[in-house]
Amino acid sequence: MRIKLLISVFFITLGSFAQDVDKDFDAPDSLYREDQFYLNITYNTLQKRPEGLKQNKLSPGLALGFLRDMPLNKKRTVSLAAGLGYSLAIYNQNMGIIDVGNVTTYSILDPDNITFSKNKLSLHYVDVPIEFRWRNSTPESHKFWRVHMGLKLSYLFYDQYKLESSQGNVGQTNLADLNDLHYGVYLTTGWNTWNLYAYFGLNPLFKSSAKIDGQSIDMNTANFGIMFYIL
Repeated sequence: MRIKLLISVFFITLGSFAQDVDKDFDAPDSLYREDQFYLNITYNTLQKRPEGLKQNKLSPGLALGFLRDMPLNKKRTVSLAAGLGYSLAIYNQNMGIIDVGNVTTYSILDPDNITFSKNKLSLHYVDVPIEFRWRNSTPESHKFWRVHMGLKLSYLFYDQYKLESSQGNVGQTNLADLNDLHYGVYLTTGWNTWNLYAYFGLNPLFKSSAKIDGQSIDMNTANFGIMFYIL
């Protein structure tokens, strides 16, 4: 008798709990957070290039990560966010990077002397984005306009240079003349899934020790593309 009673109480309690869960799940969440995960696809351009340096083919970029949304007002339409992510930036261009006797030299590849099928610099970063956010979201809908303005700090943890040419192939990693720390500002704006993204680097990719014909390689980067957010 007691066993039957305990079983009856168990199932009644379980049913009540299930109803409460369903009720909570269906109700609007007044304490919601937005745009927690992101995926970013860009086209990367080199700014302030030395004379003769040109980009060729496509120079793509990819970034993904997590941002912690921290609303600042009761309506949760204004917030701050900080996070952690990974990004890959690829630059296809005509600058040769050659190591001779543990000395790295930089030059513009002369098409009259050398032809190449690949001349690519790949940069891998750990990113720390910090951004101010505005959106007209509501607890009932995740489709809204957004404007995000941010600062991104990036640490270079791996780099690779590849040259495949008529004079042979060259491969290098961990170039000493690359700046380890990069920082820049960015803007993301759009509706629902599709958002435009623009980033402008504030410091050079290379250290002042990197030169072409005595001219410092003071290039920074500007990236343009699309940002996707996942709750």
